[in-house]
Amino acid sequence: MKINNRLKTIGDLVPLSSYPLDIGCDHALLSIYLVKEKNIPKAVASDNKSGPLKKAKENIKFYKVEDKVELIKAEGLDSYKEGIDTITISGMGGLNINRILEDNKKYLKNINTLILSPNNYSLAVKRKLVKLGYYIDNEVLVKENNIIYEIYVFKKGRKYYSYKKLFLGPVLSLKKDNIIKEYYRDLLETKKDILKVLPKSFVSKIRLTKKEIKILEKIIQNK
Repeated sequence: MKINNRLKTIGDLVPLSSYPLDIGCDHALLSIYLVKEKNIPKAVASDNKSGPLKKAKENIKFYKVEDKVELIKAEGLDSYKEGIDTITISGMGGLNINRILEDNKKYLKNINTLILSPNNYSLAVKRKLVKLGYYIDNEVLVKENNIIYEIYVFKKGRKYYSYKKLFLGPVLSLKKDNIIKEYYRDLLETKKDILKVLPKSFVSKIRLTKKEIKILEKIIQNK
C-alpha cells in the first residue's frame, strides 16, 4: 500500500504484539499499514475532526480492513480502549502532544510504548515523557520533501538524562549517519538565528542558547 516514509518508519517501530492507538489519525493510513502489512491483529485510529474520519472510513473500506481497524471520533486520549498498550502521534505540535498526555495521565499506566513524531518542541516532549515515567528507547530521523522529521520511541521505565543528553538525544547522538549530521547542523543554524533576535533582557535564555550552540558545534566536529 502507498504510505509516506515518515508513517512507514513509525509503523515499523510499533511492536508486532501490540494493540496500538493512533491519535490524530488523519486518513488512518498508519493503522491500515499496521494491520495489512505488519499483520498486527487490530488497531484503533482516532481523530477529533469529521472530515479526516470520513476519508479514513473510505480508506479502511478500500483496503478491506473494516474488521481490524476501529475508528473513533474523540479528543486525544479520550479514545483509549481497554487493552491498548501502544500510542502513536505524528504531525502534531509538541506542546499539543504534551497537553494530550497530561490531560489523561490516568490511561498511561496501561501504555508501555509511545511513538511520537512532533512537528516542533521536541525537547519539551522528551522532558515531558521522562517526567511521566518513560525512557527514550530509540530515536530515528526521516527526511521527506527536504524536511527532517524526528521520531521518538518511549518505553515505560525511569532513566536520568543530563540536559545535554536530552537536548542531543541519548540514542541519536551515538549514531553515525549523514542525516544526523545534517539535522544537528540545521539545529545549530536555528539556534544561531534565535540568539540574534533575543532581547538583551532575556539573560537566562541567551545563556542557555549559547550553551546549546557550543554543544552542537562540538558534536558536529565529532560526527
